[in-house]
Amino acid sequence: MFMSFSEMIRNEVLSWTGVSEKPHRFGGIEINYGKKELGHLHGDKLVDLPFPKLKRDELVNQGLVKAHHILPESGWISYYIKSEEDIPFAIELFRMQYDRIKNNESK
Repeated sequence: MFMSFSEMIRNEVLSWTGVSEKPHRFGGIEINYGKKELGHLHGDKLVDLPFPKLKRDELVNQGLVKAHHILPESGWISYYIKSEEDIPFAIELFRMQYDRIKNNESK
């Protein structure tokens, strides 16, 4: 059975404890851990995630992601999915967020 890029990402991320999805207020699908947004998907081509500014700068400077397409000075990043080969890193970005929020919650 064929799965879209967003379905591949969602299937993995939604399998993590405490993760849910809902429609995003600006379109797309929002992925949450508890009440906190991990990030959101715009169709099959774009993932936006919020990171602490330092981590965002590190990811952008390494050329792994782009500054957010609308809020470039924020901690948000945009990751463009061009092929199925980009899916594992999109999932890794969600995992970074998940681990960060989960760890902050336990402090």
